[in-house]
Amino acid sequence: MKRLQPSTFSIVAFDPASQCWGVAVESKFLAVGPVVAWARAGAGAVATQAFANTGYGPQGLKLLAAGLSAKAVVEKLTQQDDGQDHRQLGVVDANGHSASFTGKACYNWAGHRTGTGYACQGNMLAGATVVDDMAKAFEANSGRPLAQRLIGALQAGQATGGDKRGQQSAALLVVKDKGGYGGYTDQLVDLRVDDHPQPIAELNRLYALQQLYFGQTTETVPLQGQLLQNVQTMLKQLGYYQAQPRPQLDEATRNALDAFCGTENLEMRQGKDPGLLDVEILRFLQKLAGQNA
Repeated sequence: MKRLQPSTFSIVAFDPASQCWGVAVESKFLAVGPVVAWARAGAGAVATQAFANTGYGPQGLKLLAAGLSAKAVVEKLTQQDDGQDHRQLGVVDANGHSASFTGKACYNWAGHRTGTGYACQGNMLAGATVVDDMAKAFEANSGRPLAQRLIGALQAGQATGGDKRGQQSAALLVVKDKGGYGGYTDQLVDLRVDDHPQPIAELNRLYALQQLYFGQTTETVPLQGQLLQNVQTMLKQLGYYQAQPRPQLDEATRNALDAFCGTENLEMRQGKDPGLLDVEILRFLQKLAGQNA
């Protein structure tokens, strides 16, 4: 009985401005993330798929870390693999150079597109326009965070038809030096949708939550006057603040905010200045208290 390869489309990419490397993938395959997506800050990113040789992931990162170019890594990995005709591979290196490989035995439609800082590849797709539109979407979103550009590429590929067999799982991996929680790892974003009827949409929802909880504060408002009293009222409604609201940033207010953020996992968004409130914390508080933002 002939075994079918999983139908998959992916993108590997590098953002020089933020020094981030990433992979995004969707497939008619259970839990595609651990199979396809590999990346290491300062080295590059690898997507291995079709009859995936998962050894391409760690081996490719090791070669990239040693200074080999994306093209050299693709050549080295595939040339020493007896099953290369059934493999598909995308690589971006430390300098943003990209390369892809599609084995001649991969099921149609199968192919790839490369550009400055990215490589798109897919097999068992609705047609060549899937990877074409992925590439166009990635280029069109220049200037946005890498994770958003990667998800946008998946959305564009799916809108064109995506996998011929349908959807099942998706994953997003973005790495940056000390980008992980507390700065202990390089995993800036590591999200996986293992089984879902609309995995890319679900991946986008999870990314929005990831940004809420762990994204960098970009906008704050002074915690004073009527806004301060409104915040105290909402915190009191939710059981965090016991005193009567008043336009004074007292210890009880600061403690209530700390307790709220700790309970809702928003402490990463709290700044050092207690007189400034992150806008996303305010919006989340308003949502829970039933107020319009």
